[in-house]
Amino acid sequence: MSNKKIIINDVTLRDGMHAISHQYTVEQIAQLTQALDEAGVDIIEATHGDGLGGSSIQYGRSKETEEAIITTAVKNAKRAKIGVLLLPGIGTIDHLKRAREWGASVARIATHCTEADVSEQHIKSAVDLGMDTVGFLMMAHRVSPEKLLEEAKKMESYGAQTVYVVDSAGALTMDDVRRRIALFKEKLSVAVGFHAHNNLSLGVANTIVAIQEGADRVDASLAGMGAGAGNAPLEQLVAVMNKMNLPHNVDLYKAMDAAEYIMKPMMKRPVQIDRLSLTLGYTGVYSSFLLFAERAGKEYGVDPRDILMRLAELGAVGGQEDWIIPVAQELAKEKQNQATHANH
Repeated sequence: MSNKKIIINDVTLRDGMHAISHQYTVEQIAQLTQALDEAGVDIIEATHGDGLGGSSIQYGRSKETEEAIITTAVKNAKRAKIGVLLLPGIGTIDHLKRAREWGASVARIATHCTEADVSEQHIKSAVDLGMDTVGFLMMAHRVSPEKLLEEAKKMESYGAQTVYVVDSAGALTMDDVRRRIALFKEKLSVAVGFHAHNNLSLGVANTIVAIQEGADRVDASLAGMGAGAGNAPLEQLVAVMNKMNLPHNVDLYKAMDAAEYIMKPMMKRPVQIDRLSLTLGYTGVYSSFLLFAERAGKEYGVDPRDILMRLAELGAVGGQEDWIIPVAQELAKEKQNQATHANH
């Protein structure tokens, strides 16, 4: 491992959107950006949870416009770069151009782990716009390390300067992370990143393993604010990195204070490992499905864990939130049929 500083990309204002149904206000965005910037994170990602263009009926409308979210973050960051996420099919190149005009300078282009080819034009456009361009391979637990590498090589060939292993479901174990990051470091000539979710309580551990295997960038968020059981909590990650003498730019006390006094009071529902978020990691279902499954379970009188189990069996991936209601309806019907048979 070299002594170069690990770049910390904070996702409180993007992945954290999922945990509050995308309802951050401009005032909250300003306050969080200032605190993160002051703490020394390198990149602050700020968009709807599902990225540029995500504010919609299907994914949930954000409280503020995309322009307000990005320009507020840009205005309140003195040192950190502002990043945006884009999922091709949700966001477009026009969204990317506007984000660039509003001052965003990092673009992360995200696809399902087997669909890197849909990112080609978006990655090339981000490079043309002079952005720090990152390929983001989601649901990385779904394929072998070798298959994931093939997809990463595509993103590298399109011009991505960094490619990420993204554990969207929080389903990877430490060995899973080790194998994927080691292979990327060996076979890619670009920087490598890792994005964790904490559904199996491995967010920090997996991120440390990624760093030990040579990851150049890692993601974290204040108090773990993010989808499912959240991301690797910034303040916890920094504490461990300090103990292990892993170099970075973040001030531990400032990260702790921002998590404790700014982030936690804003949380609608504690971001924690509970029976539902644990089920996400256990079954390997996309973390942002949590609140949708919880609501559908209540509405149709079925156990939301059964909804998540069924979604896993069906192979649902990010962006397929519209599968959740039909699955809940089907389970409710099965439950009713069982009750009817039991009564006969």
